[in-house]
Amino acid sequence: MDIENEIMQIFEPETTAIMRRQNVRTLSLVVCTFTYLLIGAAVFDALESENEANRWKVIKRTILTGHQWEFAGALYFVTVVVAMIGYGHSTPKTIPGKAFTICYAVAGIPLGMVMFQSIGERLNKFTSIIIKKAKKLFGLTNTEATDVNQLMVTGTLSSIVMTVGAAVFSKYEGWNYIDSFYYCFITLTTIGFGDYVALQKDNALTTKPGYVAISLVFILFGLTVLASSINLLVLRFMTM
Repeated sequence: MDIENEIMQIFEPETTAIMRRQNVRTLSLVVCTFTYLLIGAAVFDALESENEANRWKVIKRTILTGHQWEFAGALYFVTVVVAMIGYGHSTPKTIPGKAFTICYAVAGIPLGMVMFQSIGERLNKFTSIIIKKAKKLFGLTNTEATDVNQLMVTGTLSSIVMTVGAAVFSKYEGWNYIDSFYYCFITLTTIGFGDYVALQKDNALTTKPGYVAISLVFILFGLTVLASSINLLVLRFMTM
């Protein structure tokens, strides 16, 4: 036992240092991704909002949904691009806007994927710590956090995100609960049919900033939870 304790004391500082570097990397990715989204929103606001204003009185769809290319709408658009959801609810109409979309997606999609994967890994690490502490609390002899344990936790968290999200969108959009849950599923799986898209009624993009923030958090946090679940599923299949 003394030898085991000595070995643990030798490797514990190194393990702590590795976890610290991983946390710094994840935080850096989050900051970079959010900065990238804000820059993209500002550019699309500059490129597309003037063109949209010129079409404001003649396009019925624009009148019904409000300005899509002011900063809030542009931020929603770039989030959908980086997350690879692709509703198709708004698309750039100017040549510079289309060119920038291509360049923006080429860099933004890999950045988003790496960020979601990194946060998913951190979330899995956090859940494993919680599971170990819970097993110790209940006096179990085997306190290891298995893949099945973590899948149960992330699966439960995914269900909570979907059910709560569906309730929120049902309230704000006036959809029935099944349609709202369908929207949440289509969004977080990045299928993105576009038959249901939030923030398109009552000029919500410009008049309801709180709802815009809720929608963006739902997409980003939901995709993070989904990424952690997929990561665990892939590992599970690889070890079967």
